[in-house]
Amino acid sequence: MEQRFLHSDISSIAHLQIPYVELHGAKDGPTLTLVAGVHGCEYTSQQAVRTFVNGIDRSRLGGRIRAVPTLNLDSFYERSPFVSPRDQKNLNRCFPGDPEGSYSDALAYFVTEELIKGSDYFIDLHAGDMVEDLFRFTIYDDSPVQDESRRLADAYGFPFAIHQPMLDPAVTGATSQIAGGLGIPSIIAESGGRGLVESEAIEHHLRGLARTVAYLGMYEPEEAIEPDLLVRHLHRFVWLRSGQQGWWAPSVSVGDDLHAGDVVGTVSDLFGETLEEITTPVDGVPVFLTSSPAMKADGLVIGIAADEER
Repeated sequence: MEQRFLHSDISSIAHLQIPYVELHGAKDGPTLTLVAGVHGCEYTSQQAVRTFVNGIDRSRLGGRIRAVPTLNLDSFYERSPFVSPRDQKNLNRCFPGDPEGSYSDALAYFVTEELIKGSDYFIDLHAGDMVEDLFRFTIYDDSPVQDESRRLADAYGFPFAIHQPMLDPAVTGATSQIAGGLGIPSIIAESGGRGLVESEAIEHHLRGLARTVAYLGMYEPEEAIEPDLLVRHLHRFVWLRSGQQGWWAPSVSVGDDLHAGDVVGTVSDLFGETLEEITTPVDGVPVFLTSSPAMKADGLVIGIAADEER
């Protein structure tokens, strides 16, 4: 195992000492890159990467694992959810990045050049952030390697796998989109939330990683690890926003089955009078929702995975 820090000569990120682990197996095989901490307050994913690489027996490993357990160090140390404190940008909307841009743009460029490129497979581990409840899921994107990315999602074994279309995706500038476009099968994997270091959520990530390296033929666990649940594939990600500022109160839980027209929550004023009732326009499953009652106008309240493959 090689442990060191990654550095860049790009001025806006030159202060960073990014922790990096590289494992070289005793046998030939592919290169798998794992990154966590793109959002610095998503802790279960970061702990999962730390635990996973420290538990690998190199003599049984085929190929190479490259891993960054905590990427966005400024966000991590400042406890800044969603955005990087230096430029208030969401790093996972900035890929492939720009070396001439601000902190997040430059960091995205560095990750693209130094970590995504050169990989045979790429997994970006996440969790719900400090004010997000979340039910575990994976995301993969339209790309020339989408079939293999789907197989990665199946191997990771989370209950929901969301296929983002090229036209009208819920998010743009994410790691998985850029990796797929470069011909590198990739997924985003989400487990845990609300700024908590939850052992169960960490274990779900660890099981997903173990299943994936077994699928890739890189590492055979001592015991077969079955998927948590049957993977449901969905093909649209619908994000609902508030129309009013006030107190957000969800009336559904992540993982529920919803039907178009169901009420997902209300926004009331600070005296308790209901200002808005928010309904889902689609059948689907909420995979994340804002857990904090504080809600601005046009604030994100819930993300619903929809259009299940039949």
